[in-house]
Amino acid sequence: MNTHISETTVKAAKPPAGGYIILFDDKIEGFGVRVTAAGTKSFVLNYRVGIEKRRCTIGKWPEWTADAARDEVKKKLLPAINGGGADPVREKKARRAEPKLADLATDYLEQHAMIKKREKSVYEDRRMLDKIILPRLGKLRVSAVSKRHVQSLHNSLRNTPYQANRVLALLSAMFTFAMEDNLRRDNPAKGVKRFQEPKREAWFTVDQLHALSDALDAYEEQDAADALRLLIVTGARPDEVLGAMWPMFDLQRGIWNKPSHHTKEKKTEHVPLNDAALLILRRMAQHKDGVHLFPGRESTDPDKPRGARTTLRNAWRQVCKAAGLATEYSVKGKRGKPLRRWKPNVRVYDLRHTFASHLISRNWSLQLVGKLLGHTQSATTERYAHVADGAQRDVTNDFNNVIEMKRLA
Repeated sequence: MNTHISETTVKAAKPPAGGYIILFDDKIEGFGVRVTAAGTKSFVLNYRVGIEKRRCTIGKWPEWTADAARDEVKKKLLPAINGGGADPVREKKARRAEPKLADLATDYLEQHAMIKKREKSVYEDRRMLDKIILPRLGKLRVSAVSKRHVQSLHNSLRNTPYQANRVLALLSAMFTFAMEDNLRRDNPAKGVKRFQEPKREAWFTVDQLHALSDALDAYEEQDAADALRLLIVTGARPDEVLGAMWPMFDLQRGIWNKPSHHTKEKKTEHVPLNDAALLILRRMAQHKDGVHLFPGRESTDPDKPRGARTTLRNAWRQVCKAAGLATEYSVKGKRGKPLRRWKPNVRVYDLRHTFASHLISRNWSLQLVGKLLGHTQSATTERYAHVADGAQRDVTNDFNNVIEMKRLA
């Protein structure tokens, strides 16, 4: 005999001695509450797809109330089943089989990033995924990630706008990859407004460069010190130096041949090396070990070749501390005891700005310096125009030597 499914009847339902029982509703055919021997109560709906019987579990009581379960059946499930032949059970199984964002991240890295992106970029992608994206969104189904999820994650990183925008760009690339694989129809990262990124044009004075040089000489890990020295004297990008291989260098002619896959602009470059860079490279060549200038750690997998070093983060922090270019701060330790930490006041990338700025301030043209930096568009080098203006002012002031200013005043 059927009964009206209500909060009262559900609460009063007694568990059977074993297995389960189902109390069916007296008005909606197939709607009922299942009660197990352990006392678990769940709302269910029995229905047919063709000649096949199905049972859909709506949700557990008391998380779901009797009225909420009834509304779900009347307004959503039965209209879908009777109107379009929908199968809630099959759809639920399909959703369970759908990959999560963590699965998409693995596929994106293996099938896209590791094939088409530089090693440094893959390293940064992994870091953002492991530290930021997956802890927040990794368990969500790919189709369940909404623009609100992406916006919330992006907003939470507002204190670090550069990193926030890089995370947003990575998510956008991942969802574009998912769309190409028919995992969803839209990209929830599209339309999320990026934070403004104030341009940083910090560059080292001569005195700071001397302090940095002294700190590099005293640093215990001279492999990392040499990488930083090359950044200072070449103006190259950090990942170009770290990923450099010995076959790229013609030390006799003094040329660094950068293949297209090694440069940001995806263009082959033949960069002349100055005497300081050649001195460092020739010294390093006497003790080179393997094909990489700066080998990374030995792999635990004997079949996996040793790759290049991927970061100078710790070395940069220690060198800046020794050179007086870092600020001390404290964090709480495990027992509440404050621990001293140091944060560099400048970035590794500022070495590139320093290289360009000092050359331009010594009257070398934006065009020539841009070629050394590997810029394909003059607009990229224009950021140093204010430095060039200073040099040009010195030139124009030299006209004072031609005619006395007081005669024109």
